[in-house]
Amino acid sequence: MSVDHSAGCAPERAAGNPLLALLMRLHFYVGVFVGPFLFIAAASGIVYVLSPQMEPWLYSKALYSEARGPSLPLSRQVEIAEAFLDHKGTLIAVRPSPQTGVTTRVQFAESGLRPSESRAIFVDPVSGEVRGDHVVYGTSGVLPARGLIDQFHRGLLLGDFGRLYSELAASWLWIAALGGVVLWLTKRRRARAEPKAGQGMRRWHARLGLVLLLGLLFFSATGLTWSQYAGGNIGVLRQFYGWSTPSVATALNGAMDMPAGEHAEHMGHHMAGMTGDAPTDTKPFDAVLAAARQSGIDASLLEIRPARSADKAWTVTEIDRRWPSQVDAVAVDPHTLRVVDQVRFEDYPLAAKLTRWGIDLHMGVLFGFWNQVVLALFALGLAVMVVWGYLMWWRRRPIAYGYQGPLRTFLALGVGMRLWVLTTFLVLGICLPVLGASLVLFVLIDGVVNGVRHREHGWSQPGSPPQEEKVV
Repeated sequence: MSVDHSAGCAPERAAGNPLLALLMRLHFYVGVFVGPFLFIAAASGIVYVLSPQMEPWLYSKALYSEARGPSLPLSRQVEIAEAFLDHKGTLIAVRPSPQTGVTTRVQFAESGLRPSESRAIFVDPVSGEVRGDHVVYGTSGVLPARGLIDQFHRGLLLGDFGRLYSELAASWLWIAALGGVVLWLTKRRRARAEPKAGQGMRRWHARLGLVLLLGLLFFSATGLTWSQYAGGNIGVLRQFYGWSTPSVATALNGAMDMPAGEHAEHMGHHMAGMTGDAPTDTKPFDAVLAAARQSGIDASLLEIRPARSADKAWTVTEIDRRWPSQVDAVAVDPHTLRVVDQVRFEDYPLAAKLTRWGIDLHMGVLFGFWNQVVLALFALGLAVMVVWGYLMWWRRRPIAYGYQGPLRTFLALGVGMRLWVLTTFLVLGICLPVLGASLVLFVLIDGVVNGVRHREHGWSQPGSPPQEEKVV
């Protein structure tokens, strides 16, 4: 909630309660060290969530067509796209034109593309003209400009290593938020006894945190599901309890396929490297689509994926993530046109539905424009709180005496409370590895600072309360 950097500058207020002092110092450390990453995530998130309106303007030629009349067969549109590429790529998906005036996307895998990327050829469904050739990213099919923003938001354009920043932010955000609530409740009881001078920014920081609390917890939870390490643990947990998102079985011999994750656009999957498969027969596209329509696939936004081998079925999947969600899928035998399996969103486990809605809400898709506006306001509020936190810290920063960091406040706890705190953070560190690693780093930094100040100012016992603190 409130990354209250000033909390670290007045430990004397919590001297009578070592656990509260520890929480205050932890809140301060999260603000100082994780605050910049929270700010970057919030700022880049604002840009991304407001970017859908940018695509139609930047890529209008590729996205839209001017020809009117009957559409060419889908198989013919695919052949035109393959001819445009001189049959060099591997056909992996087709997204038929959803309405008059919108182009068809024919997507290919090529070597050299990053995970979750594909090369899309945009074909006018009426004239057959190739209107565009762009690399698109993820299940949402974002074009290069939005893809760049998304890659920066989740990994600072540094690949898997960069994704540690967003996981770090998501791992600590919920702790900062809930810890801020506890600090606010504690300070509220002393509010009338405290002088009001200089407290305005702190009050606004706390009030804004309370207003944003649910949104911050939501950002943290959904962000963790996309993360590398915590997200992997969450995936294992969901699979163990049967909460995974169902997927259609494509094996024509009755074997089961591995389920596809709903995080494909952020986690990376096999789209970019599938260049060794046999050429796809384009003739079944129209018949497969017709069979899917007859089985109940009725969304205007959908994706057809041809099989990678003769013993696999083709899939037709609805990709309309707006409310009400249309994400049903069917598997169709391209030889007999028989629907061999189907998955309906209404049959999803509740946890899978909540995951689907949470992801789409986080991306600003579920409720359209107003979804984008609300997300942007929440992200702006988080960025403002981080800035306020640094301003409070700067105005009240300690000069020298009485420094009491997390290590000293921890040592001031009773033995039983120490064991409880250690056990809690051990469990959190296992479930959220980046949080655990960063906590160890916090303690090491605090130990170094503590040792330096101990030598400079001759502090006595590590767990003794501070005697004086000078601020400017």
